Parts: sequence; C-alpha cells; structure tokens
Amino acid sequence: MRSEYSGEGLSEDDLAPTPLQQVRRWVAEAHARHAERGDVVEPTALSVATVDADGHANVRTVLMRFLDERGPGFVTDLGSAKSREITATGSVAASLTWPAMFRAVRFRGRAVPVGRDEIVAYFATRPWGSRISAWASDQSQPIADRAALVASYERYAALYPDTGSADDVPVPDGWGGWRVECDEVELWAGRRDRLHDRLVYTRVADGDLDTPEAWTVHRRQP
Repeated sequence: MRSEYSGEGLSEDDLAPTPLQQVRRWVAEAHARHAERGDVVEPTALSVATVDADGHANVRTVLMRFLDERGPGFVTDLGSAKSREITATGSVAASLTWPAMFRAVRFRGRAVPVGRDEIVAYFATRPWGSRISAWASDQSQPIADRAALVASYERYAALYPDTGSADDVPVPDGWGGWRVECDEVELWAGRRDRLHDRLVYTRVADGDLDTPEAWTVHRRQP
C-alpha cells in the first residue's frame, strides 16, 4: 500500500533564518492543524534515540515539553533507560513527525540536563494524577503485573491527596529532564514521486538555535 506525498514541500526561500524560528513555525502549524482537522494527534510527540552500553540503538516516544533557543527538551525519570544511556554517552537524536502534513524535524546533538528550577516549574503544571504517576512508576524497571503498578499509584495518591494546589505533590528527587543541544536540525517535507525536500541547518560556529551566524543550510537528496 502506497501513499502519494502531496505536501507543500519546503524551499530555501521559505526557510526561516534560524532553526528555532523554523521549528516553532512548524510546531505552531501542527497545533493549528490538530485544532482544525484533528488529524495531527499529539503535535509535540518526540521520538528520542539513544545507544545502550552494548552499542545497541534504542528509541521511544516522549512529549516535547520545552523548546527555546537552547534546544528541544523532555521530562523523564532520571533512572530510566533513556537517562542511563544519555548519561553514559551524552549523544542523542530526536524527531518530530507529522504524517498528515508530510513533515518531520530531526535533531542531532548532545543531551544536557534541564535545570531543576525549570523542572519544578513544569511539574506544577501537570495534572495531579500525572504528578502522582511520577512517584508511582520506577520507570523502565520490571514489575510483577499491572495490579502492582496500580497499588503503587494508590499508595502515593493517599500520601499526597489532591488538594487542588500546584504544590500538593512534591517533585521526586529522581525526576528531571533532558535538552538536546543541537549540532544539526533537518526539516523534511514530503513531495510527490518521492522527490522530498530535505533542508539541513548545520552548526558552523558558537551560538544557540536562534543565532543565524551559527548555522549554515544545505539541501540533501531524498
């Protein structure tokens, strides 16, 4: 079964001057598409790839919770498989994909911890149940069955009852996040006959994602 990629494509003339501006533009358009048509589910779903101690690749999907001039970021248990692998190698790759729009963004670079103040501020915005889950789940570790997981959730729910306050559940010590300090950001836009557009920002100097002189742009073949 094949689909014809009838996207709008992406030309050099349409590209924003910095990776941050371009990615923010596409993320905003993905959110707008979700609101209008509902066919872009979870516009900030971010696939994160790492490598384990044996050199085997690993990938999973999280939600992009941060996006600024320092790079895209996500939250996680700091004892999770992804965190352990990031800590060991420092390398990470991530991607946003919107099939309904025939678009994707690829990030490559190094992972750095998100600051504790940002984590605390973000944690307060999560629904109470999600904050309890951060305590209940020892992420990536084996568990006997779902009943054991639910029992853990209920235990912490009783310990930190919902009072309607943003600080009724403290931030677990082992909960944090990672940000991708990018060396490369690729914009992929699907076209008919598989002649897709691939425009790549590559780091050539110091600067952040919103520093024009830190990046050069080239086109890759599809």
